[in-house]
Amino acid sequence: MDENEEEADKRRHSSVKRACNQCRQQKLRCDVVQDPFTVCSRCARLNLECKIELHFRRIGKRSRHAELEREVVWLRQCLSQAKARGYDVEYEGMSLPSGNYSQKDQKSIDPDDITSLHINTVQSGSYHVPPSPFYELEDVVLTEATINSLVKEFWTFYHPFLMFLCPSQLPNQYYEQHPLLFWTIIAVAARRHTAQPGLLLSLTGPITRLLWNTIGEVPNNHFVVKALCIMCTWPLPISITSSDPTHILCGIMMKVATGIGLHRPMYTQEFSRVSIQLDREQLFDRLTTWTVCNIVAQRCGTGYGQPASTLYDWTQLTLLNEDASLKVSSELEAHLKIERFCDKVSKEMYSNASDPRGETGEQLRAALARIYRREYRELQSFISSRDDVSPLTNLYLAAAGLHLCLSVFFDSSTTKSYMDDLMELWRACIFFLQLVFELDTPDPENQNRSMLFCATNYLLQMIVAACFTLLKFLDSFFAPEIDYEFGTNTLHRTIQVIRAISVFDNDLPCRLANLMMQMWGGAHIKERNIIQRLEIGGRASEIMRPIIDDSLQLNFRCRMSMSLVFDSIWRWRKEYQMQEPKISYPNTKNIDQSVSANTASTSTSSHIKLPINQEIQFDTHALDNADSISYNITSGYDLDDLGNMENPGPLNFDHGTFYQFDWALDRMMNFPYNNNQGVGDLDETRFLEN
Repeated sequence: MDENEEEADKRRHSSVKRACNQCRQQKLRCDVVQDPFTVCSRCARLNLECKIELHFRRIGKRSRHAELEREVVWLRQCLSQAKARGYDVEYEGMSLPSGNYSQKDQKSIDPDDITSLHINTVQSGSYHVPPSPFYELEDVVLTEATINSLVKEFWTFYHPFLMFLCPSQLPNQYYEQHPLLFWTIIAVAARRHTAQPGLLLSLTGPITRLLWNTIGEVPNNHFVVKALCIMCTWPLPISITSSDPTHILCGIMMKVATGIGLHRPMYTQEFSRVSIQLDREQLFDRLTTWTVCNIVAQRCGTGYGQPASTLYDWTQLTLLNEDASLKVSSELEAHLKIERFCDKVSKEMYSNASDPRGETGEQLRAALARIYRREYRELQSFISSRDDVSPLTNLYLAAAGLHLCLSVFFDSSTTKSYMDDLMELWRACIFFLQLVFELDTPDPENQNRSMLFCATNYLLQMIVAACFTLLKFLDSFFAPEIDYEFGTNTLHRTIQVIRAISVFDNDLPCRLANLMMQMWGGAHIKERNIIQRLEIGGRASEIMRPIIDDSLQLNFRCRMSMSLVFDSIWRWRKEYQMQEPKISYPNTKNIDQSVSANTASTSTSSHIKLPINQEIQFDTHALDNADSISYNITSGYDLDDLGNMENPGPLNFDHGTFYQFDWALDRMMNFPYNNNQGVGDLDETRFLEN
C-alpha cells in the first residue's frame, strides 16, 4: 500500500512543472527542463548549482547564512595556522556583545567557542565581529605584532628615502584605505626583516597577483597610486632584466593618477561619476601624491634610460607656490626641483627629434652642458642653504650631477674640452660615491644597521653607472690622468656596496657585482703597465702624455645617460660570452699581488669601509689647468689594505670559474614563489639578453 502511494506521489510531482531551488528561493520564473534534465538559463548565467528537490523550502537570508558559514571556516583556518606556527591565541579583555554568549573565566578560547560566539550574536540580533589579530594574504598569515614590527622598520629605514606617507597612521588604517598599499609597505619592510628572513620570498607571489588583479579592476582611488609609487621605488627582487615590470608599473601609476584627476586637484569632480567634496587635508594629500608621482616617474626614466612619463604642469609650478597651506614639505620640494633638472637634461640632450637615436649635436650638447652646469650650481646653492632637508637630498642631487656629466661618453675624442669633461665626470662620480659610502654607517640605535641596505632602486642604478664609469676610466687612456690607486680602492668598495644592496644571493644586484668583478679581471694589461710606471718613476702622466683614442666611445647610445651601462654589458658579452668554457680566465686574486685572498671570504652581512683621507668636492666649473691639480687624495693608503677588506659573499674567482657568471643579467631563472629555501638553482646555459 505504501509503495503504491509513493509511486502515485512521484507521478503527481512529475506531472507538475517545478522551478529549481535557486529560482524558487528568489521567486523567479524558471525554464529548467526535468526530463532530460537541463539547467535553467539563470543558473547557467550566474554559475549556480541548479537542482530540484521535492521538499525544498524557502529560507530567509540564505546567502547571509552561507556567508557566515564561510567566515566560520575561515576563522578556524586562521586559528589552526596560528597555532601551528606556535602562537598562543588569547582573547582576554576583548569587548564582547551581550546576548546568548556568556564570557568564560578562562583566558583562551578554542575555535568552537569562536564559532558559537559568531552565530549566537547573529541570532540575538546584535551582530558584532571583533577585530582579527591576523592579516592574511593567500597562504601568508601575519600576526598583529609582526605587522607592527614591520611597519616600524619601514618608518625607520625606508620612509626617509621618500617621505610622503603619514607615520602616525595605524597599519589597519592603511589596510582600510587599500590592501595593496598595506601589503606593499609590508613587502618593502620585509626586505631586511631578520625575524623572518623568508618572508619577502613568501610574499612575492601573492603581492604580484594582488598587484595585477588590482590593476585589472581599473583602480579609481589615489591609494593605489601611493602603492605603485612605493612599488616603483623598491621593486620586488628579480633575477632577469626582461621580467622587470617597474617601467611598465610607472606608466600605469601616472595613467591611474591622471585618470582620477590628481593633476587637476581643484577639479576632481570632472573625473568622477559621483559627487566629491574635498577638504583641505584631502586636497593636500592628493597634491602630495601627485608630486611624488612625478618624482618617482622621473627617477624611473633616468634609471632605466627611458623617456620619463612625467607631467610638470600648473599644479607643481604655480599652485604649490601660491597657496602656503597646500605647499608640500621642504624635502619633497627639493626632490621635485632635482628631478625637474634631470628631466630638462634628458629632454634637451637626448631627445633630438631630427636624429634617429635622439642625440643632440656635439656643439649644441657642449653648449647645453655649460648651461646646465651653471644651473646645477644654482640648484646646489639653493639646497645647501636649506636647513630643513635631510642628507639624502644631497645624495639625490649628486646623482643628478652624475646624470649630467655622463653625457661626455657621447662626445668625440676630438672635442676641444674632451679631457676636461672627462675629469668633470671623474669628480662627479667620486663625489656621488663618497655620499653613498656615508650611508654605510652602522646605527647603534637600530641594531647597527645602515641606511645603505635600504637604498632605492634608482640609487642602485646610479651606483651601477658610477661603477661602470670607474671600470672604463681605469681601463683607458684616461687612467694616467687620475689617481689609479684611489680609483681601484673606490671600485672595489663600490662593488661591495652593490652586493650590500642585494636582497637575495642570486638577484640582479648580486649578479651585477659578480659581472663587474669579471670585467675587472679581464681589464688588467694597461693597469699593470701603469702600476709598473708608478713603481719605477712616479706618475705615468709625468713620463708620457696619454694618446687620446676612441676607447671611451659608446656603441649603445639610445638609453640616455644609462647607455654606458648597456654598452658596457654588451662589450662584456662580446669579449667573454662567446669564448669556450674551457678557456682559462685570469684569477682575480692575481690581478695585483697586493690584493690578498681574503677579498672573497666573508659573509654578506658585514662591510668594512675603505678609509678615504680627504673628500673630493664636486667642482662644476671647467678645469683651466688640469695638470696643476693633484688627485692623490689617498696618500699613504696602500693596496695591501684591500686584503683586510671584507667582501660580502663568496665570489669564487678560482681558475676557470668566471664562466659561471655568463648568466649575469638576463635569461636567468625567476624566483620561485613557493620556495622558502632559496632563490633557485643556477642554469649555466642561459645567456644574457637585453
